[in-house]
Amino acid sequence: MAGRRGALIVLEGVDRAGKSTQSRKLVEALRAAGHCAELLRFPERSTEIGKLLSSYLEKKREVEDHSVHLLFSANRWEQVPLIKEKLGQGVTLVVDRYAFSGVAFTSAKENFHLDWCKQPDVGLPKPDLVVFLQLQLAVAAARGEFGRERYENRAFQERVLQRFHQLMRDPALNWKVAVSTPPRSMCRQGAVRSAGCRGRQAGFLSARPGGPMSRDSSSGSQRPSFRGQETGLRRDKAM
Repeated sequence: MAGRRGALIVLEGVDRAGKSTQSRKLVEALRAAGHCAELLRFPERSTEIGKLLSSYLEKKREVEDHSVHLLFSANRWEQVPLIKEKLGQGVTLVVDRYAFSGVAFTSAKENFHLDWCKQPDVGLPKPDLVVFLQLQLAVAAARGEFGRERYENRAFQERVLQRFHQLMRDPALNWKVAVSTPPRSMCRQGAVRSAGCRGRQAGFLSARPGGPMSRDSSSGSQRPSFRGQETGLRRDKAM
């Protein structure tokens, strides 16, 4: 009989929404509840790609927008072997940012189509649960160090929030909205999802033009997933 795999739980939100703090607390809460849990963060800044991205985010170097989007995706891909290994060992992974941040932030820029932004992440492990930390942008902007890194300005964050709301409309992904408070409800959701992974392989993200799909690799079933709700090209004003 197949053993229980770990759950893949992602925390998303605008900058300074409290993702890092709540990710740590969620790992602690899951461990206290008897689950084997570990924390991952994206970008993973310790790799060569991650170091380049860190320099970019800290405004120390410039990278063309299409190129940097692909680099963020590559940074996630280089962690896929570790993710699969940990999940297979029964470890629940709590991930601070994932592909959805990549899509939301790049598509918030001028002349970037949501569907194009999804393509580099097609095939990544599909989360069992995506928790969106809801926080008013004015509160996020008032938090310490807001503005230190690239993208941390109010107008751009508003566009990012709109893109997140588009992504959250997809019924094939298990999105939950939570306020930025201690993660008791998130712990319960994570425990339920972790317990429900016994004998079931992880799915993967997929987005096909004209019919974006998600596949559960254990059942072979397909359903719409990782899709945006817009059909035309948005052209927002640049930052």
